[in-house]
Amino acid sequence: MSDTDDPTTATGPAPVVKRGEETPMTAVDAGEGMSKAVLLDESDGAPHFAMRRFELAPGAHVPNHTNEVEHEQYVLSGEYTVGLDGEEHRVAAGDALLIPAGVPHWYRNDGDEPGAFVCVVPHGDDTIRVLDEE
Repeated sequence: MSDTDDPTTATGPAPVVKRGEETPMTAVDAGEGMSKAVLLDESDGAPHFAMRRFELAPGAHVPNHTNEVEHEQYVLSGEYTVGLDGEEHRVAAGDALLIPAGVPHWYRNDGDEPGAFVCVVPHGDDTIRVLDEE
């Protein structure tokens, strides 16, 4: 490994470890019953991506919307339905999703248990545009 690849050098980001209790969940305005914690982002020195953890409470619904940047998601727990570009997909722990920039999508948790997922997005304008309901 060269000096330029070493994350501990003065010119690159330093390693970061954040504990769960350091990342409180906050309500997401765009969705009923959805909350989010920012795990890592630019403020932690992450040069390219933000990593967030979302939770969907039982009965949660996030309306059909688009984002300006791609989303990569990994389902941590629970089961819920995701609408992607007009198609419904039931997802569960262990599933992974790629939601390209501009693709309409929504979430619904009809179950009795919360659902949770990690979502990674590139830094940049992530304007959310709410579309018509499902």
